[in-house]
Amino acid sequence: MTNEQTDPQQHESAGAWAKKYHMASRLVIESVLRPYDLGPTQWYVLHQLAHAGPTPQRDLVRLLHVERATLTGVVAALVRKGLVEQTPDSTDQRQKVLTMTPVGAALWRKLPDPIALILKTAFDGVPQTDIDTTTRVLRTATGRLTNRLSESKET
Repeated sequence: MTNEQTDPQQHESAGAWAKKYHMASRLVIESVLRPYDLGPTQWYVLHQLAHAGPTPQRDLVRLLHVERATLTGVVAALVRKGLVEQTPDSTDQRQKVLTMTPVGAALWRKLPDPIALILKTAFDGVPQTDIDTTTRVLRTATGRLTNRLSESKET
């Protein structure tokens, strides 16, 4: 079996740059949230609760694209910190509904928005038409890959 070298062009592909952007964005989010003892997924849970109000925990798995076990740990940390309250669903006691506590709401009001910071830093001065094209291309590519995964699960 030979050890083939990776094609150097792959390191400059749209996919490679999408991954590099994702990794750099995640590092910025982590650095912005670190002083508040929050991680990115914790921030996204708080963001959802701040903007949509009480949310069934099971819905966050789909909304945030995380595994159930990951979300369970994230929610446990937020509850332990007093930022989120977990109560039984009124129609199905086995399910939990998450609500931001007053302490969580107070923290949310003083948190910087890491997404706004990333967008301003990364795209300041970039023509909106370029941003729109990039978004469209990545949305299409992501959809195609997701469809391929769905099709392969069916066979």
